[in-house]
Amino acid sequence: MHIKVRGGTIDHGQRPLCETCRWSTIVRGTKLNDEIVECAQLSYRNRRVTFPVTFCSDYKDRRQASLREMEEIAWVLRSDPHRSSVGFVRSSRLTDEERFVLEED
Repeated sequence: MHIKVRGGTIDHGQRPLCETCRWSTIVRGTKLNDEIVECAQLSYRNRRVTFPVTFCSDYKDRRQASLREMEEIAWVLRSDPHRSSVGFVRSSRLTDEERFVLEED
């Protein structure tokens, strides 16, 4: 039987969340300890994170496309009543009036 305890002991081999977070900026130097991590979601004065983060309530995975990015690459099914045809069109080729724009993330 396998039991998972949420919020229990941290896995020290786990990579910090900031490495894949959309809001983080990571600067690394040549030495192992040369690293600066800053978070755009924290207040202006306290942006620097000085420890490896394992949980964050504002975490956004940068490896997954945002809603805006998905909208830009989407194909839209359109019908043309003049030609009696139906087909896909890139959303970037539509005018602003023809596009249904989603709210920002």
